[in-house]
Amino acid sequence: MSHILSAVAWPYANGPRHIGHVAGFGVPSDVFSRYMRMAGEDVLMVSGTDEHGTPILVQAEGEGVSAQELADRYNRVIVEDLVSLGLSYDLFTRTTTGNHYKVAQAMFKAVHSNGYMIEQTTRGAISPSTGRTLPDRYIEGTCPICGSDGARGDQCDSCGNQLDAVDLKNPVSRINGETPQFIETEHFFLDLPALVEPLSQWLGARHGWRPNVLNFSLNLLGDVRPRAMTRDIDWGIPVPLDGWSDNPNKRLYVWFDAVIGYLSASIEWARREGEPDAWRQWWNDPQALSYYFMGKDNITFHSQIWPGELLAANGRGAKGGTLSEFGDLQLPTEVVSSEFLTMESAKFSSSRGHVIYVRDMLARYQPDALRYFIAVAGPESSDADFTWSEFKRRTNDELVAGWGNLVNRTASLLHKNVGSIPELTDLQEVDRAALAASEASFAHVGELIRGHRQRAAANEAMRVVGDANKYLADTAPWKLKNDDPERMKTVLGVAAQLVNDANTLLAPFLPHSAQKVHEALGGEGTFAPMPQMNEVEDLDLPDRHYPVIQGDYSSQHGTWKRRIVTPGTPVPQPAPVFVKLDDDIVEAELERMRSGDE
Repeated sequence: MSHILSAVAWPYANGPRHIGHVAGFGVPSDVFSRYMRMAGEDVLMVSGTDEHGTPILVQAEGEGVSAQELADRYNRVIVEDLVSLGLSYDLFTRTTTGNHYKVAQAMFKAVHSNGYMIEQTTRGAISPSTGRTLPDRYIEGTCPICGSDGARGDQCDSCGNQLDAVDLKNPVSRINGETPQFIETEHFFLDLPALVEPLSQWLGARHGWRPNVLNFSLNLLGDVRPRAMTRDIDWGIPVPLDGWSDNPNKRLYVWFDAVIGYLSASIEWARREGEPDAWRQWWNDPQALSYYFMGKDNITFHSQIWPGELLAANGRGAKGGTLSEFGDLQLPTEVVSSEFLTMESAKFSSSRGHVIYVRDMLARYQPDALRYFIAVAGPESSDADFTWSEFKRRTNDELVAGWGNLVNRTASLLHKNVGSIPELTDLQEVDRAALAASEASFAHVGELIRGHRQRAAANEAMRVVGDANKYLADTAPWKLKNDDPERMKTVLGVAAQLVNDANTLLAPFLPHSAQKVHEALGGEGTFAPMPQMNEVEDLDLPDRHYPVIQGDYSSQHGTWKRRIVTPGTPVPQPAPVFVKLDDDIVEAELERMRSGDE
């Protein structure tokens, strides 16, 4: 058994999340985590809402509320949506907790004391109309290196180079379209050049990463420079140094504190479990494995900035140093980055109404229908497009007519003709071949999920469904009731086992329906455990409460294998597992998009 850290990107708490967001960080991480638990691994899946930074301040001012009130509102919305989607976090928390403040400040002090946080005078961008700092990512212009438009102030996606906002040509603010003003200001910078050698060694030893992710990460090493880790802003975590901590306008950069959230959430989880040091099994053990899930726009922070912070806290750069209070923190095993999901051939845009939010999707459609689309047609290693016609086709043809039909037909035949799961006796070659092929698929599908090839894994699991449907069609048990009832029972017993196998294979992708299928064959208890939204009190800030996602997923631990169906188990009258979508939903949804009515 291995300790597996599933570190999931932190959604920003300035609004509800749309389906493109969960296609990048949500569903892929949950499929992986659910599978790993079923395979017997000890998984810790953590994340939370990212709540600091200028965009929240700007939006809060526009709405006439405080930044904390805005973050509180959308933290709750996001928690509710992710629970509804079935994302099995061990802890989903937030960056405005007392625990997170302590951990982020301790990490800053450790990196600073080891000499990797250097003070420099720089030119920072401010908004002429408000005087507020503009984050690098909220300044766009022409890349000074490749000439592409739409380059951000920290990075050009076209050529992959790191940038400084001051070097952009024709820079404008993404917040209000203003031309930013650049002023001199003092900040702390993470000394990445002093960490480039261990970063290069670490990246050079990575194997099995998605090629686009590894190549992008390696290219970052060609232009390594110090990166600012503080900002001129009054909303965020105070800089924990004399002369800085009492300055109301200097805070830790939101991206410095956000990636530390993986560590702070693990620590909060351990504290809430009553075992304050339990998190160390996932962070200090060299044999533990850690996988970070996100969209491709966050690769830089997870394959360079966060590993750099970890190396600096460990004292592993050119300046040496000592281990922090957190011990020998392990670097990511893999950065699992997805590409972008578009919608009807265009980028998601909340401001233009070209968007569908998770909660609106789940109000109209089954969560497993969305999860399935993301698994088989999502942006795994290349950009993908969500279309309503394809969503309807996959739901109706693959979930309803394929998997759902197999479950309903098998359960209905059992209920009407036997009443329970029959004994498997007098197997013929066709039976043995079907059972052997189905059982062999566990290793193949599992290997694909471990290798983050979820599209191929889902398709392989659905191939097993197709083979089971073919077995039923070929053996035609409905024709045997009068002529050979014992043979009919054997065929239906085999079919029940094939359905049970397929349900296990599909459970990481379709946990909501996995429970229904389990019960359709007479199964009792929880097969596919679901996350829970719980109201908790802050561990360090009295009288402050907030919702978290937690869950007990032990019932599925170690179930990635054939579970023999139990003869004599009563099989009830089945109900449809999936809802068939009407033809008119496509035009209805396109019209809803055109009208901006969600």
